Amino acid sequence: MRIGMMADVYKPHVSGITNYISLNKQVLEQAGHEVFIFTFGDLDYPDEETNVIRSPGLPLVDTGYFLNFRYSRKAKALLQTMDLVHVNHPFLSGRLALNYCRPLHIPIVFTNHTRYDLYAQAYMPLLPEEISDSFLQSYMPPFCTAVDLVISPSPGMVDVLRKLGVTCPIEVVPNGVELDRYRQVWEDCRLEFGFTPEDILLVYSGRLGPEKSVDFLLRAYAGAAEAVEHLHLLIIGGGPEEEALKKLAAEIQVADRVHFFGMVAYDKMPQYLAMCDVFVTASVTEVHPLSVIEAMATGLPALGIHSVGVGDTIEDSITGFLASQSQAAYAAKLTRLCLDRNLRHKMGLAARRASEKYAIEHAIKIMLAHYERLVLTTQPRRRSLSARLRSLVEKMRT
Repeated sequence: MRIGMMADVYKPHVSGITNYISLNKQVLEQAGHEVFIFTFGDLDYPDEETNVIRSPGLPLVDTGYFLNFRYSRKAKALLQTMDLVHVNHPFLSGRLALNYCRPLHIPIVFTNHTRYDLYAQAYMPLLPEEISDSFLQSYMPPFCTAVDLVISPSPGMVDVLRKLGVTCPIEVVPNGVELDRYRQVWEDCRLEFGFTPEDILLVYSGRLGPEKSVDFLLRAYAGAAEAVEHLHLLIIGGGPEEEALKKLAAEIQVADRVHFFGMVAYDKMPQYLAMCDVFVTASVTEVHPLSVIEAMATGLPALGIHSVGVGDTIEDSITGFLASQSQAAYAAKLTRLCLDRNLRHKMGLAARRASEKYAIEHAIKIMLAHYERLVLTTQPRRRSLSARLRSLVEKMRT
């Protein structure tokens, strides 16, 4: 099968969607399929992967995204040879999929990875905030109806789409994670970074942007640090808020115990997670938090906020804790988890077991079943179109 993955942005941009596309491409290729990635910008980026097809684009402010309303002629021609396309952003890529693929009866799958209702300003910074909700309510329902299959990575995201007015069928397929990578036994590297066995290490990994609420996390951590000795917070990732967060850590007098590691290579992440005790996040914009699942696979209990995505992933009081959007409530649950070693161990074991349902092999098996069904049902229409085109060509020759 020839599969086209369509994305508004790809590497070197770092995000959960980028990792999702890259991992799915790798596993699908191992299963014998041809996978092509169609994206915009970074034309000079030295891709380590094969079949990454880039079209020019205008940089969109400082978001890492590129703006264009068409593919290059070469990219369009190649896209139209696919058996199926999988759209990962609904606006630029999604519209191009409808324009280029629907007339040829190429099946279109769309996965809604993002809470566009919560960070329309991050994704579409030129769109006035007061019209973002009405824009989504007018755009998303007809777009979802026009594609052949809508995928939601979590049940909570289905509810969000329904509230936006989407009425077409939606399938829930969790984003897969390469669990074996996180379940290896790693050498403890605490001493390498200056930590001791007595230290309790909290870890956050992800983008340092305003939508991730890392400032909330820092303030809640400061409250817990007053009650828990040897408590440290590791922040892994980069983004526009990094310098402001370092300044905040100094202002609330926790800079000596908050450690900014910056961007960490993907293959190093399991070792960093393995030396920690608890995964923490305060984001409420997640659809399917891969960073939480990766931590769970490592055997870490997780602390998050009741919300779509995180609330679908963390089972409160079983694999971790869910708190309200109150710094005091969050700090209280964090303190309890830090003071009870046995509870952390029990929840960590439960988290590791719960992560099994997110295995990439399981997710790809489900997705491939959808792909094959769609390709099979559209083949007669595609053959009919091809026959008509051949007939037209023959008439033009005579």
